[in-house]
Amino acid sequence: MRENVSGQVNMAFIAAIVSVATIGGFMFGYDSGVINGTQDGLEHAFDLSKLGTGFNVGAILVGCAFGAFGAGRLADIIGRRSVMMIAAILFLFSALGAGAAPTSSFFILARLIGGLGVGAASVLSPVYISEVTPASIRGRLSSIQQIMIITGLTGAFVANYALAASAGGSQAEFWLGYPAWRWMFWMQGIPAVIYFIALLFIPESPRYLVARGQHDRARAVLTRLFGPAEAGRKIAEIDASLATDHHRPKLSDLVDRSTGKVRKIVWAGIGLAVFQQFVGINVVFYYGAVLWQSVGFSENDALLINILSGSLSILACLTTVVLIDRIGRKPLLLIGSAGMAASLSTVAIAFSTGTLEGGSLQLSDAAGTAALIAANLYVIFFNLSWGPVMWVMLGEMFPNQIRGSGLAVAGFAQWIANFGISVSFPALAASIGLVITYGFYAASAFISFFFVRAMVHETRGLELEEMKG
Repeated sequence: MRENVSGQVNMAFIAAIVSVATIGGFMFGYDSGVINGTQDGLEHAFDLSKLGTGFNVGAILVGCAFGAFGAGRLADIIGRRSVMMIAAILFLFSALGAGAAPTSSFFILARLIGGLGVGAASVLSPVYISEVTPASIRGRLSSIQQIMIITGLTGAFVANYALAASAGGSQAEFWLGYPAWRWMFWMQGIPAVIYFIALLFIPESPRYLVARGQHDRARAVLTRLFGPAEAGRKIAEIDASLATDHHRPKLSDLVDRSTGKVRKIVWAGIGLAVFQQFVGINVVFYYGAVLWQSVGFSENDALLINILSGSLSILACLTTVVLIDRIGRKPLLLIGSAGMAASLSTVAIAFSTGTLEGGSLQLSDAAGTAALIAANLYVIFFNLSWGPVMWVMLGEMFPNQIRGSGLAVAGFAQWIANFGISVSFPALAASIGLVITYGFYAASAFISFFFVRAMVHETRGLELEEMKG
């Protein structure tokens, strides 16, 4: 069924709900991006090796993996909104703990706690949005999640730059005698509190309520969203989609009972999640400042480049909002794969022309400019496609019965891949070099093109009850 956004659809209420839900995306981005620009402070405060830095940076990602897995399952038990509220509390504890950490172990624990929140927000914000929005504009509204992720990343970059500039460097003393890098983490507490309070004013997902047998509450929410006539029709559709296999969702639902094999739709979700990380995007987000300093830029210039990349990312995501419900998800993924493969290859080639001086890669002006332009083109292609579209797809591609479990497994895979790429980058860059490292990311982008062609099915305009698995 194709839905026309008209009649009694309460767009003001839907917009308010989406605005609140996507604060989770902002926290996801901020919590992920705040580490970029704090590495020097961490290394100095905790006397870290390069491998140690990688684990301190990547600690959040282990928490993210378990947060995503646990949230997908927990959301089927206590609801989408309730788990997002727990995530907001975890964000606050992480911000306070990471900034105050006296040791590396304490810092890692604080970031693990934050990771649980990031993982939960990463999978629940898009699925919640997909469950309360009309099919005809679902892609556009779900894409706002990625805009908020990038806004959070950019917000962290701007805050880090402002704090470092005001203090005279990330390790210089700032307010109350604490170094600026600690305040970079403490700043996270402000949006975390806003997120928790805002969640108090939005309803639970009506599809979750129907699945739990709470039809009256679901009808009240759907009536407010779409009007009384549409509310009744949607409840009937949700009930029908669950009727053929109406039991409490569980992980074993991901296995096709007729064949005994994991459903193809699950492998498609895992593949989308893993390839989104294998193209190396979070190397740019987590290590951007260090990367650009390693090829000859100053700390100040490197932080400004981060802000430029974040701004370009937002513009690319806005383009996706315009296109995703017009041309579809799959075409955008294919365009992104091709563009990232070409731009990442250019970065690798530019790095191959450099020379090592004092342990740092030195590029000619021409090669440095080419690397900078290609890297930002790569960021644009990613955020035009795989950045928002992967989350949109995971939020809508699974049938109602397995949505929570499918998200749990795909989200877990996404964050484990993120951890592997992020933690390995410092060691790989130092051992095999930036050329081979970026060559791997380029190859992954190339392979992802063929994966999408073979495994991904278009979901544009389909109701969630029409998803097959």
